[in-house]
Amino acid sequence: MDIFPYEVSNEKELFGILARIGADPRCFAIFNSKRAISPLLVKGLDSRAANALKQELLSRGGDVIVHKNCIDRGIPCTDALILATPKTLSLLLDKLEQMPYWGLGELKSKLQAVLQRTSRKHWTLSLRGGKDLPLGEDPVLMGIVNLTEDSFYPGSRIRGELSALDKAREMILQGASIIDLGAESTRPGATPLSAEDELSRLIPAISLISREIPQAIISVDTYKSEVAKEAILAGAHMINDIYGLGFDPRVATVAAETGAVLVINHIQGTPRDMQEHPYYGDTLAEILEHLQERVNKALAMGVPGSGIIIDPGIGFGKKLEDNLSILRHIGSFRSLGYPIMLGYSRKGFIGRICDQPDPTERLEGTLALTALSTLKGVQILRVHDVKENLSVIRMIKTVKEEVLK
Repeated sequence: MDIFPYEVSNEKELFGILARIGADPRCFAIFNSKRAISPLLVKGLDSRAANALKQELLSRGGDVIVHKNCIDRGIPCTDALILATPKTLSLLLDKLEQMPYWGLGELKSKLQAVLQRTSRKHWTLSLRGGKDLPLGEDPVLMGIVNLTEDSFYPGSRIRGELSALDKAREMILQGASIIDLGAESTRPGATPLSAEDELSRLIPAISLISREIPQAIISVDTYKSEVAKEAILAGAHMINDIYGLGFDPRVATVAAETGAVLVINHIQGTPRDMQEHPYYGDTLAEILEHLQERVNKALAMGVPGSGIIIDPGIGFGKKLEDNLSILRHIGSFRSLGYPIMLGYSRKGFIGRICDQPDPTERLEGTLALTALSTLKGVQILRVHDVKENLSVIRMIKTVKEEVLK
């Protein structure tokens, strides 16, 4: 007899184990709901509800972490960390149906919504021109093309529409699903660019790429509604707004009226001052709340939910520890129910960790984060180096899917 730990990392692997053991395959759904604990953080739970919740979870094989003074109601409310398998949570929801007091009814409704959103694994973005972009558990790559001379990474700087066309064609051949064109640097300390100058750089490049590479999916990296509108009319399909409607809410109107996909990014401050003194009391909670508020604004302005992507904004008004917290807990953003995009490629926090002040030396650190993001099921990765990042994704994807024979 041998005994050893065995991590079951996905459904395919569980099914393979059932087959090797000789279990009835019809029991797959039962075991899949029990194979892993799904921690859930609840903010501001009534202490009476917390005590009842703990009792109900313990009786079903789960548990909940609450404040030490919760048991004797020394505090009116507490944050709580639920520790339970999906099966246990399902049983809990059935019980909460009979407990409409102390806020437990609201807990049930919100818990159901979060579980439904976080279980989603596939999306299809319907783009202008009849294009579709399927998104799943493995990332697609958005290649960065900067039509500016002051981008923080020299390798991404392109001058003129012909060079932009060549770069876009190269990235698509290497495996990029989206080309992200920007004409204004948003590096820390960057000076804003006028809409006129931004348009003069962007529109010729977008028009040329759209004409010469009709299969290309083009994103425009702008936060100005007038620029976004002209870019979409010139052939772009997506608007990547680093301010997440915070600078110009009319960007949402442009997305709604043109059918463009909208990327809602989180930022604290502006590119000029965002890294001077960023501060969060609770990094994840504040960014999630901010993104939800901006998503609600976009929906109210007519943007369909099927045309929204969220980006927690790594490096945009974040300290080192904030960036790392986002990456460690990127799964938390699945609770919003939208595809997730990350843009960490060659950024300064990688240089700090790897002692590489020169952005040209930060490829290895970037690839490490691409491996992590692939393992965690992020949908879109915005990168400078398509070929290298795609190799990492393919390798991690193969490891995730492989089942021992």
